[in-house]
Amino acid sequence: MSAPSPPWTFKRDGVVVTVRLTPKSGRDALEGIAQLADGRAVLKARVRAVPEAGAANNALIRLLAKSLAIPAGAVSLESGATGRVKTLFLKGDANELESRLAALSSTN
Repeated sequence: MSAPSPPWTFKRDGVVVTVRLTPKSGRDALEGIAQLADGRAVLKARVRAVPEAGAANNALIRLLAKSLAIPAGAVSLESGATGRVKTLFLKGDANELESRLAALSSTN
């Protein structure tokens, strides 16, 4: 089986990344790339926060920002606020963000 394609795409001023979030986990972590049943590639993430009042989404934003060494304000939720699969926009240099995402994905 071939490796899944990257779960991110370039945008003019950043990168759009698709994430599958598991809330109420024992730890906060990014766990590499997976493929959903429909064929979409996702970055797997888990957070300790519960999915109430946006707590898990905020924890995901903080986790991505910390892991990529970018400000939390540079990460915004574009879609999927109430679902497990979310689309986030990372504002910044797209090439730099892609290399950081690729490095994170390959170590997990």
